Amino acid sequence: MLYDIRLHLRYDYDAAAGGGRHQVRVLPPTIPGVQRVIAASLSFVPAPSERSDFSDFFGNSVTSIAFRDAHDALDIRMSARVSVSRPEPGLDVSPDLRRLREELGAVHSLAPASPHHFLAASDHAGIDPAITAYAKGSASSSTVGTAMALCNRIHRDFTYDGEATTVQTRASDAFGLKRGVCQDFSHIMIAGLRGLGIPAGYVSGFLRTIPPRGKPRLEGADAMHAWVKVWCGRDAGWQEFDPTNGMRASNDHITVGYGRDYSDVAPIVGVLKTTGGQVGEQAVDVIPVVLEKA
Repeated sequence: MLYDIRLHLRYDYDAAAGGGRHQVRVLPPTIPGVQRVIAASLSFVPAPSERSDFSDFFGNSVTSIAFRDAHDALDIRMSARVSVSRPEPGLDVSPDLRRLREELGAVHSLAPASPHHFLAASDHAGIDPAITAYAKGSASSSTVGTAMALCNRIHRDFTYDGEATTVQTRASDAFGLKRGVCQDFSHIMIAGLRGLGIPAGYVSGFLRTIPPRGKPRLEGADAMHAWVKVWCGRDAGWQEFDPTNGMRASNDHITVGYGRDYSDVAPIVGVLKTTGGQVGEQAVDVIPVVLEKA
């Protein structure tokens, strides 16, 4: 699938900011065998006094910006054309949980993709006894089967509610509410799998949405999405699951970044010299591109 993606982030401040420094993670990367970035751009208004681009430990694209002059708003626009071609899931060759522990013990690497980085509790996805007990109810004869069962169970048992949580909400709090958004459902699944000893991480990205039959597609109706990557053993490797929709990640999922939880891949983090609060808005368009045949 070929997509044109447009992201617009805007922040309006109650009082003019005298300066600020931010890190922005919104540019999708090229991932061999998964997606290819054909073109991408990232712009800011006002223009920052300083800008640098680099990759973080997990390989995510980061743009660092700094402002010295006063400004009362920040406008961020990203556009990209991305081709996505995920491999179809093959036979389940993942081990059961006992053999998974043995295979984990044989991994001595601490490279960014090492499963050892995704086993311990993290800020948003702490290992919680109640979530671990919930995840045990999805335990299967294979790691992939366990992950898929937990993914589907969260989809069935939890209510999507954009007003119930915030970006600061932890997995344990969202679990108690039994409601939230994609970020919360991903954190709950991550916490549950880690509680079982299965390495799991957070994926930030975009998801194409399809309007109801006969209805036009609304510009900006899409939003940034989140799902889960799971280490399913030596042979199966990393697999991705979307608990919000009860499915595996598909060609409609466009990846922006990987991390232990949301805090590793937040679209923007930083500091401001200002007083008062701020109001943020987000709009995303994920548009399939149909190329005409010659």
